[in-house]
Amino acid sequence: MSQKLELTTRRWDSFKREKLSLFCFVILFILCLVSFTAELWSNDKPLYLKYQNKSFFPIFKNYQPSEFNSAEDEVYVDYKKIAAKADSVIWPVIQWTPFETNNSIARYPSEPTAQNIFGTDDRGRDVLSRLLYGFRYSMVYALLVWVICSVLAIFFGGLMGYYGGKIDLFGQRIIEVLETVPTFMILLILVSVFQPNLLLLVFISTIFGWMRLSRYVRGEFLRLRNLPFVEFAQAQGVSDPRIIFVHILPNAMTPIITFSPFMIAGNIAGLSALDYLGFGLQAPTPSWGELLSQAKQNITIAWWLAVYPSLFLFITLVFLTLLGNGLRRAFDPKASGS
Repeated sequence: MSQKLELTTRRWDSFKREKLSLFCFVILFILCLVSFTAELWSNDKPLYLKYQNKSFFPIFKNYQPSEFNSAEDEVYVDYKKIAAKADSVIWPVIQWTPFETNNSIARYPSEPTAQNIFGTDDRGRDVLSRLLYGFRYSMVYALLVWVICSVLAIFFGGLMGYYGGKIDLFGQRIIEVLETVPTFMILLILVSVFQPNLLLLVFISTIFGWMRLSRYVRGEFLRLRNLPFVEFAQAQGVSDPRIIFVHILPNAMTPIITFSPFMIAGNIAGLSALDYLGFGLQAPTPSWGELLSQAKQNITIAWWLAVYPSLFLFITLVFLTLLGNGLRRAFDPKASGS
């Protein structure tokens, strides 16, 4: 245990010396934190409202119009109208939801203004709000696909690498056949047949997404299964599942960890491509690819629809790639001394 802790410490110290990768990790963490708490930063409800000496927290609780002495026929509270008569009010940084239309502008899409600093899309919705919420959907999709693919790669790659023989022979042949399938085309066909949603896209993407990683896991298991600590465990009568999960797997995590940022980046790019083509998340779900699709249709009059989503996508993919490079160097046995 102490040796594993020492190895982990060396790798962490090695990663911290990768200043650029560490910076990318911090920025991505902040972006994830802001996106997953987007309701606090982008909303049409105030964080705090003091009205007629009463305190309200609309972002955390739903209130009835009657509590603000509104007309009886009103079915929802117009907080922007209430705020004009309030004693004090604290708004989120962005006073729009990703689904709300700005009815005060003459035409859509609208260029960047003080109200919508990144402009609006072709339905008058705030672009910055949709970018912020869209990052959440992109990361949820990418992380779910990564986790499930990693589990499948560990399971099948570990079995082939540990047992070898016929299991490895037939397993590799099946993977070779599946890898010849044009995955993206199959994905488009399946999505066009079934109504796509986030879970369906994750399920379809994981069907073919685990095979490449399983090759690296298999290679690690093949290397480790003949080492003295594994042979000693086998001689002691330790069960195969315990040897696989307790003794070999912790030492075979290097390819899984180092490839993770690249897999996540690929998943984000894949979802954006599906959304761009209209086969991804259904409207009105916020999506970077959907904004880029709008940009194609309004390229001469709405430059902001192309620039800002492309910039967000570019920064995310570059930062994930730089993070992956840092992890790869940190887990390099020659660099970390492992």
